[in-house]
Amino acid sequence: MFPLHDPLNEELRKELSAHDDLTAALLARRGISKKEDAEKFLNPSYDLHLYDPLLMIDMKKAADRFSRAILSGEKIAVWSDYDCDGIPGGVLLHDFLKKAGANFENYIPHRHEEGYGMNVSGIEKLAKNGATLVVTVDSGITDTEPVARANELGINVIITDHHLPGEKLPNAFAVVNPNARDDETYPFRALCGSGVAWKLVCATLAVAPALRERVPEGWEKWLLDMVGLATIADMVPLVDENRLLATYGLRVMRKSPRLGLQKMCRGMRVEQRNITEDDVGFMIAPRVNAASRMGDARDAFQLFTTLNESEADMLSKKMEKANRTRKAESGAITRAVHTRLKERGEIRSVIALGDPEWRPALLGLVANTIADEYERPVFLWGREGNMRLKGSVRSGGATHIMELMRATEKAFVEFGGHAAAGGFTVQDTEVFFLEDRLVEAHEKIRNGEKNGNDLALRADADIFPHEVSNTLLTKIEKLSPFGMQNPKPVFLMREVVVREISRFGKGEEHLKLKIISSNGDGRTIDAVTFFAKGSLARMATSIKTGGLVHLLAHLERDTFSRGNPVRLRLLDIRDANPKH
Repeated sequence: MFPLHDPLNEELRKELSAHDDLTAALLARRGISKKEDAEKFLNPSYDLHLYDPLLMIDMKKAADRFSRAILSGEKIAVWSDYDCDGIPGGVLLHDFLKKAGANFENYIPHRHEEGYGMNVSGIEKLAKNGATLVVTVDSGITDTEPVARANELGINVIITDHHLPGEKLPNAFAVVNPNARDDETYPFRALCGSGVAWKLVCATLAVAPALRERVPEGWEKWLLDMVGLATIADMVPLVDENRLLATYGLRVMRKSPRLGLQKMCRGMRVEQRNITEDDVGFMIAPRVNAASRMGDARDAFQLFTTLNESEADMLSKKMEKANRTRKAESGAITRAVHTRLKERGEIRSVIALGDPEWRPALLGLVANTIADEYERPVFLWGREGNMRLKGSVRSGGATHIMELMRATEKAFVEFGGHAAAGGFTVQDTEVFFLEDRLVEAHEKIRNGEKNGNDLALRADADIFPHEVSNTLLTKIEKLSPFGMQNPKPVFLMREVVVREISRFGKGEEHLKLKIISSNGDGRTIDAVTFFAKGSLARMATSIKTGGLVHLLAHLERDTFSRGNPVRLRLLDIRDANPKH
């Protein structure tokens, strides 16, 4: 095995001398060049590496007001968003306030009837119910009008959020958001909404010793299952404090007493004690998000807060059904996209399609499928209940989505995301020219880039099949949990022999290879990919048993086979002997 890309210079190798070559190279690729930073990254510590929440602007003011309301019995309303950041944040504040003996209610706006963020009618409802303090989660930073209405009604508003502000901050009692101000004093700005809400809990306990009579020392750690869920699901960078929150969040999830989480894991056939970031991202989060997309987000909230086993069972099944419905509706949109692309004939370098009848909440899944299949960026839009044209984009390969949208920004009202995926709202007047604008911008970007299709450019290291082992995987897993800005390491295997090729799944949509190394040691390794699309699907039809291939893959444990052997998760395949 040898790492690819920038070799470690003598000074860097000395600084990271406590680690083997591969680990040192992977750390360096993540921008970690100091011994103490490597220690913090590989061994995040709750006691050593958490930042003081009171460093955040307005946090002391918010915590004092929150604790006063709890201790005096004021009516508190928690207003949380309806996605897999807002819901966990609403759950953790529910649990804290219940433990603290507070007088409170949770309010979650309906995605299709009320839309994102605070709204005036919701504030007026809360005022009628007697609320004198509203605490937001994962929303509120742009909601100047609803906050102004709350002020008129004698309600204080504490905003906890992580989104970027508008032109001016709402006139709230306190605005707790590490992204709200240029002069923010908190050391880390990339917390998710639930992370900020949990920091408010910690700060409140710190400023109000009287609450410790109700909330035992260390109890707040049990809320980290929801913080970890949101941190992973919301795709914030898994670095610095987020890495710590995700790590401890997974640990708490594995032993969480939440009946709803237990029932959900059972229904998905996921072992709770072994939950990984992949289980959260690909299994749990889609079901939580399906609650609001296909029905009511309160189902997900109730699932995580109920103490009734039969209710937990019923809600878990309801969310499973909602997720199946989501998949079915997404499938119908996918078929419609395929039909339109076939009618067109020519497939351009960027695909941009939409329909006012398409539900924007479902378009991320569809865009991902189409982008994987056609190996190019895909923008899909639909019309929301508030009549805005909103959509999702997936990269489908080497194109950096944010760069592409920045180069085409006049077409968008707003956009956000990261290298591989994002969301956008498109100008009504621009929607008919969207694909033309994107294709033009894509051409400019591509002309200035290297060819990103070369396998070696995408790999962290070259390895041989005989090096695939539990020892290597254990070494890699020290860098987990993986996610944004901490991707799973990618390995290149050159000239391996394909011993068997098979397909599995109801529609034989999954691909499995058995490979052996060309050096003749005879050992076989499974290499799989699920829902094979694009170049993987094409290569699967052309490679032959006994043929030589180059593989690009992650290493993972096969949790469905006895002994949990190490296998490869295929990312790409190339014929190593194309002339034949």
